[in-house]
Amino acid sequence: MLLVVGTIRLPARNLAAARPVMKRMAEASRAEEGCVEYGYAEDVFDPGLIHVKELWVDRGALDRHCAAPHLAEWRATWAALGIGDRDLRVYEVGEPRAL
Repeated sequence: MLLVVGTIRLPARNLAAARPVMKRMAEASRAEEGCVEYGYAEDVFDPGLIHVKELWVDRGALDRHCAAPHLAEWRATWAALGIGDRDLRVYEVGEPRAL
């Protein structure tokens, strides 16, 4: 499995406009074959910092996601939303177990 984690940043004043766009992106991504988990979370201490977490069954699923039309639509909104900094990393992970 592949775990994608990281952050994106946008001006805090644009959060209200970004939420429905992020919701559409997450819903479309969650519907993709091979998506186990996909979500965004606002940082409670740093307004405008969004944490990203994705879990994909394999590289093929992640590659298909990266080529999906809804990802291109999401990226097309970045300039208007002021999304600038983006730091995402991908990790190979094993099966989950209780902590």
